[in-house]
Amino acid sequence: MTETTKKPPYGIIAIMMIGAFVSMFNETLLNVALPSIMKDLAVEPSTVQWLSTGYMLVNGVLIPTSAFLIQRFSVRNIFLTAMLLFTAGTITAGFAHTFSLLLTARLIQASGAAIMMPLLMNVMMSSFPIEKRGMAMGLFGIVFMTAPAIGPTLSGWLLEHYNWRMLFHVVSPIAFAVVLIGFFLLKGEKKTATLKLNYISLILSSIGFGGLLYGFSSAGSKGWDWTLANGNFNAEVYAALIIGFITLIIFIFSQLKSETPMLNFKVYKYPMFALSSVISMVVSMAMFSAMLLLPIYIQNLRGISTIKSGLLMLPGALIMGIMMPINGRLFDKYGARVLAVPGLTITVITTYLFSQLTLDTSYTNLVLLYTLRMFGMSMVMMPVMTNGLNQLPRHMNPHGTAMNSTLQQVAGAMGASILVTIMSNRTKTHATELAAKAIAAAKAAAAKAAEAGGPVLDAAQQKAAQLAMQKQITTEAMLKGINDAFMVSVGIAAVALTLALFIKRVVPAKEETKQVG
Repeated sequence: MTETTKKPPYGIIAIMMIGAFVSMFNETLLNVALPSIMKDLAVEPSTVQWLSTGYMLVNGVLIPTSAFLIQRFSVRNIFLTAMLLFTAGTITAGFAHTFSLLLTARLIQASGAAIMMPLLMNVMMSSFPIEKRGMAMGLFGIVFMTAPAIGPTLSGWLLEHYNWRMLFHVVSPIAFAVVLIGFFLLKGEKKTATLKLNYISLILSSIGFGGLLYGFSSAGSKGWDWTLANGNFNAEVYAALIIGFITLIIFIFSQLKSETPMLNFKVYKYPMFALSSVISMVVSMAMFSAMLLLPIYIQNLRGISTIKSGLLMLPGALIMGIMMPINGRLFDKYGARVLAVPGLTITVITTYLFSQLTLDTSYTNLVLLYTLRMFGMSMVMMPVMTNGLNQLPRHMNPHGTAMNSTLQQVAGAMGASILVTIMSNRTKTHATELAAKAIAAAKAAAAKAAEAGGPVLDAAQQKAAQLAMQKQITTEAMLKGINDAFMVSVGIAAVALTLALFIKRVVPAKEETKQVG
């Protein structure tokens, strides 16, 4: 599986894509169900959030090890082990009646899912010649981009009709079937590599990436307050980020000095891979704006149901799934820049239009805007990523795929944290400004009424008027905060657009005489 074959193993790739789709789909499936789980299992919001945070942390810890695992073990052994863990976690979660058991099952799920995407991406890169990789990675993009987008839609529909446990019961038989088919379809292969896992590297990687992921994800919910005077200093957030950053620096230097690194940072000496990695991170940050802010706008401000919120995003996911293979073929013919520049232009424009939301924006307009945005995104992620990976010599493919997957996890958490923080802070600022204007207007109106000898409101009427005014201020302030966060996302997408202008078509670098890792 490490050599490019004349005829790609389509059957093997198909079953691996189904397994990867199920695992990626499951990552976002549970988000909509957290309130139901919180109520059913009697846990606090800060506790139930660990079902998402813990899943993300396990991914952040295990994905960097995928390069080692892919070189050390056969595709069959890795795939079956990953799917067995995922299936076991899914079945256990479906029958869990305590939160501790549900969380444990969720972490087992994550341990299997973490390796699936880097493994599939590496198989795709190894199985297809460079002139056909765009089409292959376009198929991979269906899994990578559409599975997480479809998750909330199906989750919302299932929760409308069934208990949250059905989210796991639906996935379990599919995952089990994938294990059975994989067991008979995949053939074993002997590995000549005798690599040994460096446990110090594993610990450094886990603390480094895990600390950054936890710090950014915690900051998104707890904020960045550092003022000691008011007692709101978030030591947990800053400690996680500082420890994570310092440990990651140590990890990078240790890997650069190692002859057999667990994660080879020398992939960044290839300029197009480095550029594609940065663009992918920036796009991942921008992508979270619509995924995070739109549901808040739809559900909290507009009062639109969970199922309609999910359905709003479904056409975008479907159009992305349709366009991925098409864009893959276009990439093979014309290169990444021809796709990325117009794709990011569409992303910038649609994100700007999202920054102009009002309380009267129609549902149809929201669907069309989101779908057009996803159309633009479909032209960016896979072509840019594939172009970067194409420059790497074959033995570095596992390290390149592991690096991309890991940094996208970090970028996603970072983007979510930044955008939620901006939304929260700007909402507070707008609320203060709107309140001051409303108080001044109310005083002026009262003074004018008194001069004219008009009726004076009694205590109950004054209280009702104040409550109505507070509700209006809260709604308008949050709307302005969401629009401000979208505007920042415009700037982030514009950075990616600027970087995309420097993309060039590449040919694979020659294999080094002495392979590293």
